[in-house]
Amino acid sequence: MRKTYPLKRLLFVSVSVIVLATASCKKDNNNQVKPTPVITNATPTKFGLYEATDSIYKLAYTYVSKIGTLDVTNSDYYLVFDTGSGGFVIDADGILPSSMITSTGFNFTQDSTVVNGITIYNQKSTIEYGDDANTTDKVYGNLAYANVTIGDDNGNIVIKRLPFFLYYKAVDGNGKVFTTHHDFDVLGVSPEYDVTFPNNAYITSPFSYFDPGTGLTKGFKMAALGTNNFSYEGTYVPGVVTLGLTASDLSSASGFIMHQLTYRPGDGYAPVIPVSLTYNNKTVATDAIFDTGTEPYSYLEDTSAADTTLLLPNNTNVSLSSTQGFSYTYTTSATENITYVENPRVSQSNFSVISLEFFLNNEYMVDYTNHKLGLKNN
Repeated sequence: MRKTYPLKRLLFVSVSVIVLATASCKKDNNNQVKPTPVITNATPTKFGLYEATDSIYKLAYTYVSKIGTLDVTNSDYYLVFDTGSGGFVIDADGILPSSMITSTGFNFTQDSTVVNGITIYNQKSTIEYGDDANTTDKVYGNLAYANVTIGDDNGNIVIKRLPFFLYYKAVDGNGKVFTTHHDFDVLGVSPEYDVTFPNNAYITSPFSYFDPGTGLTKGFKMAALGTNNFSYEGTYVPGVVTLGLTASDLSSASGFIMHQLTYRPGDGYAPVIPVSLTYNNKTVATDAIFDTGTEPYSYLEDTSAADTTLLLPNNTNVSLSSTQGFSYTYTTSATENITYVENPRVSQSNFSVISLEFFLNNEYMVDYTNHKLGLKNN
């Protein structure tokens, strides 16, 4: 989902993976030599997504089926699958008793409280989403922890004691309150700090808390979404996401072009890379983020552009190339790859945003441990 950039206090957690590749021998009291069993590498975990469309707008999403001790399987709480933000974000409506939820916060006075197996802290923060400085939505909530089951009967993963953002109110730029469980329920898988709190806690990608098993690197890769499975009702596509990266995934032979992510104080390792963008025979240098949560529009930041946002005409060719040699080209139309050009002075956005259309025919990888972003032409 396109947050208001520059980054909003976002985070990454690095965890080393230790591989035991050798076997040792020892003697028991009978002087019999017994080999120590070899620990074999785990198998990556496959995770499916739903793909939906209303003919122009496309959406990749999943569900949450359990939070703490509360089973929400029948509540249909869907989560936008979002590579552009980091963290599990969900409305408290239906999760906490209505008496606890007010327009100014959650109704408890202690430093923390436990409801339905969810620990809620008296630590508030705000997330801002928007296209530019003039269209900013704000989501207000608290830090919470719980065991969370992401996915549904088609396939799910359980993440223990996951820090997440439980919100009590979302408003638009004019202060109008959105309906509950609007489009701000998000599974943000970016390795950045999405929200930090006064006690220095934070939320980030739930995938970074998932233990893939021995011999696998924390991270995920996405297959190209394609175009055949998008439907109005939403089609479940198994195995779109693979959790846990193998040595083969991380090798140059995989076809992924890897980009080292830069640490940004207070924000962590945001999945943003420097690129050259060319449109209308004009080439500009910018930083870019590839965002499944932004659709159907892409936004190109050009410091020499006019102060008025420009919609590129249909059949405009746009090309992108990274410093590591990845390239991507698309053509705008009335329904696909709709693209705006903005001057960052006006938009107050530092990064060009490449929308979900990129993910239809290209592959994507995040290595949480080594702080790398992988891109691959399918």
